[in-house]
Amino acid sequence: MMKIVTILGARPQFIKAASISREIMRVNEKSNVKKIEEIIVHTGQHFDTNMSEIFFEEMKIPKPHYNLNINGMGHGAMTGQMLEKIEEVLIKERPDWVLVYGDTNSTLAGALAASKLHIKIAHVEAGLRSFNMKMPEEINRILTDRMSTVLFCPTDTSIDNLHREGYEGFDCHIVKSGDVMQDGALYYAGLESTQTRRDTPFVLATIHRAENTDDISRLSAIIDALNEISKSTAVTVPLHPRTKKIIHDQNIQLNDNIEVIDPVGYLEMISLIKNSTMILTDSGGLQKEAFFFKKPCITLRDETEWVELVSHNFNLLAGADKQKIVKAYSSHKFNDDYEIDLYGKGKASVKIVSELLALKQGRM
Repeated sequence: MMKIVTILGARPQFIKAASISREIMRVNEKSNVKKIEEIIVHTGQHFDTNMSEIFFEEMKIPKPHYNLNINGMGHGAMTGQMLEKIEEVLIKERPDWVLVYGDTNSTLAGALAASKLHIKIAHVEAGLRSFNMKMPEEINRILTDRMSTVLFCPTDTSIDNLHREGYEGFDCHIVKSGDVMQDGALYYAGLESTQTRRDTPFVLATIHRAENTDDISRLSAIIDALNEISKSTAVTVPLHPRTKKIIHDQNIQLNDNIEVIDPVGYLEMISLIKNSTMILTDSGGLQKEAFFFKKPCITLRDETEWVELVSHNFNLLAGADKQKIVKAYSSHKFNDDYEIDLYGKGKASVKIVSELLALKQGRM
């Protein structure tokens, strides 16, 4: 039997990991024997009141076996405490693999702990680069890639990034797996909430990155663009209370046709995406979800990790430039050929689990 310890630290990582957990259960049931044991560790990095008992039940997500409750501190202290506590779990569990996702401090801490104990590391969402070294996430993903035994890359671009960095010369396996986010999106589309449906056309916008919310000139320009767009189409904005307070304190005005709502859960967000006409966002995940659900996307950032969406014209980078945002909304002709396979069409989890089993059995 193969034992995997999965390290998670944020709600989106649980949603992604659930796809692989479902595939592990499917493999075990099909084999009539437990071929894979998965132990889930939640570091607690993003303390999230939405991750209640109901969250795990509604989302059909396995509950963590360990909850380390590490949150609310700086990057160094948080990563250090995670490293210490994850190491204790790994010494106790003695897994064949440590599975990490994406680019959080939990991802880096899990990879560091496994590396120092000589446990093989599998990195899901490997090879992604924003080429912005000021982002903590960029540091985390680069270091995690370098420590990993197998790098599960969601796209051709992510594989190309690793090749440019010389990974062919490292002792690792590079695998194009597709994107587990698409697996999850397709699965959860059947469970979507009906609470957030709208009867009239609307644009869905999200603003949460510090580069936009903490820079008043950028935030004001984005709101000005949304105000302009709202003159012709209603705009719905799920807004974090912190961002809402900044807008209030800075006396930034929003038009009446902009509906500000509290942040919503994943199923509610899927419903909003599917029923919107267009997405405007600075979120990495929402850029892909727009593609999964066949919606054009304007990205309110100066760069993106998901460059294939831009190169194939499903996504337009507009930064915080009001005129560019408004022009993209009013006149840009987006690609509407969503049948192209950019992210694996929902088969990433099957690929990842089968590759791990092959490595365990020495077939690679």
